[in-house]
Amino acid sequence: MKRAVYPGSFDPVTYGHLDIIKRASEIFDVLIVSVLNNKGKTPLFSVEERVKILKEATKELPNVQVDSFSGLLIDYAAENDLHIAVRGLRAITDFEYELQIAQTNRKLSNGNLDTIFLTTSLEYAYLSSSSVKEIAYFGGDISQCVPDFVAKKINEKFNSNL
Repeated sequence: MKRAVYPGSFDPVTYGHLDIIKRASEIFDVLIVSVLNNKGKTPLFSVEERVKILKEATKELPNVQVDSFSGLLIDYAAENDLHIAVRGLRAITDFEYELQIAQTNRKLSNGNLDTIFLTTSLEYAYLSSSSVKEIAYFGGDISQCVPDFVAKKINEKFNSNL
């Protein structure tokens, strides 16, 4: 059985993330989408909220599981007997950053964690969680960026902080 992990902050999950999740779920028997608890960032949504949102967003994909982790991806992968990480690429700048992380993970895992890259579909190449949050913060329309229920949750967060 081929299993892989797609790690990320997913704060918030975008159509770009969902594109990668759907396509990766067609490649692997099991895809674990795992939310990173990055203590170095101040997220809009808690880890628990992001897990819940991802479960809702991927409920039509039976081989997708949603989880969370803290610390190093290589430790999480080893604990869960995972040997492949999936990462999405929007542009060459993403590749340079992601390649360095992939090489570091492979080295630190003693060759036990490989990374595969999926290029984001062109229609989502402009998307980032940061830009979605910025657009929403200033009252812009994010309906082309995230599912409706996610847009509602984002707008509720920003409206409650006013």
